[in-house]
Amino acid sequence: MSKKLIRFDWAIKRLLRNKANFVVLEGFLSELLFDNIKIEQILESESNQDLADDKYNRVDILTQNSKNELIIIEIQSTYEIDYFHRMAYGVSKSMSDNLKLGQKYSEIRKVISINIVYFDLGQGEDYIYKGITDFKGLHQNDLLTLSDKQKQTFLKENISDIFPEYYLLKVNQFNDIAKDTLDEWIYFLKNSEVKDNFNAKGLKEANEVLDIMRLQGDDRYGYNRYLDSLHLKASELFSLQTEEEFRIREEGKSEGKIEEKINIAKNLIKKGFDNQNISEITNLDVESIENLRREIE
Repeated sequence: MSKKLIRFDWAIKRLLRNKANFVVLEGFLSELLFDNIKIEQILESESNQDLADDKYNRVDILTQNSKNELIIIEIQSTYEIDYFHRMAYGVSKSMSDNLKLGQKYSEIRKVISINIVYFDLGQGEDYIYKGITDFKGLHQNDLLTLSDKQKQTFLKENISDIFPEYYLLKVNQFNDIAKDTLDEWIYFLKNSEVKDNFNAKGLKEANEVLDIMRLQGDDRYGYNRYLDSLHLKASELFSLQTEEEFRIREEGKSEGKIEEKINIAKNLIKKGFDNQNISEITNLDVESIENLRREIE
């Protein structure tokens, strides 16, 4: 029987940064990128450090694989309308931060940006999206490719191998039906659970390393505090949405009342009432009633 595990976002902040647990991250990356990924080291990024305030609901970790590529894994729990822009910023910052003074542009390292979001971002029916850079001819409709000399010099086959690569996982859009090993990982990301029949790389290890019952002392306290912050944030968002819906309904009622008053005023005009009497009956100002009178006449 499957058990509830530690959430992946919190695990990245604490447990999965340990070299002994790299196998979990390597399994996830290998399934997503369809490659045998080996993590060489965890690098420092904007927020892969343990923050005292866990209410940011955002986690990112910067890793370096055996191909000397940079891999950003970012997890976002709450809605951000400009999240696409932040993806672009994170990638550009990683590229510039890792190009040392005096290095050639050809030494810029490939960046792979993996974004796991728990909200609806953009419009689309899928739950996994990949973005790459291609150059397409405006007239011939052909794809620009590297020359043979560039391929030999840079050891790249395609232009897209030089530019950043983006992956977007819209976890909440997954229907919980795992059709392949990558889906098994998406299921885990959504439900913090590994089913007994799952065979994806890294999930067996995740089922052991991320067992909640293994948490002790400060780690257990920190994890419970993190869960509380997520509940609090969800409650805050629910309250704001409820207040906004109530305001819209009330404005609708007010608009409905005004419309009703206008209709009454028009009927009174047709019946020969003067502006002052109509104003006293409907509480509309005399100028508004006069404008209605002109419309009718």
